[in-house]
Order: sequence, then C-alpha cells, then structure tokens
Amino acid sequence: MVDEEIGEEETPVETFDVSYSCLRCGTSVLNSELSRLPEIKCICGFRVFTKDRPPVVKTVKAI
Repeated sequence: MVDEEIGEEETPVETFDVSYSCLRCGTSVLNSELSRLPEIKCICGFRVFTKDRPPVVKTVKAI
C-alpha cells in the first residue's frame, strides 16, 4: 500500500480591519481588537458600536 498525502493548498485569507466607534464616547476600535476581547464592550462600558464609514456620498443616475 502506498500512502498518498492529499496536498491541499492553503489560500491566504485576507482580513480587513474594519473600524468601529463607540456610540457614547466616540472611541475608535478595530475589528481585530474587538475579536480578542471576551465580550464586545468599549472602555467606557457601553456596548453599542457604529461602523466608521468614509465621508463619500455615492450618487447613482436614474434610468
């Protein structure tokens, strides 16, 4: 019997650091920092975050 190893190629997984800000105090936190904590909570104790978005407004032409 010949043992053959199945060569699975590992594709690098791209992780994007998404920035969130606390709704109460405005502290900006990255997604990687939030995932390390046991619970999602700001340093001020508040648990509600909003996703930081760029100040670019998209305009779409009507058909």
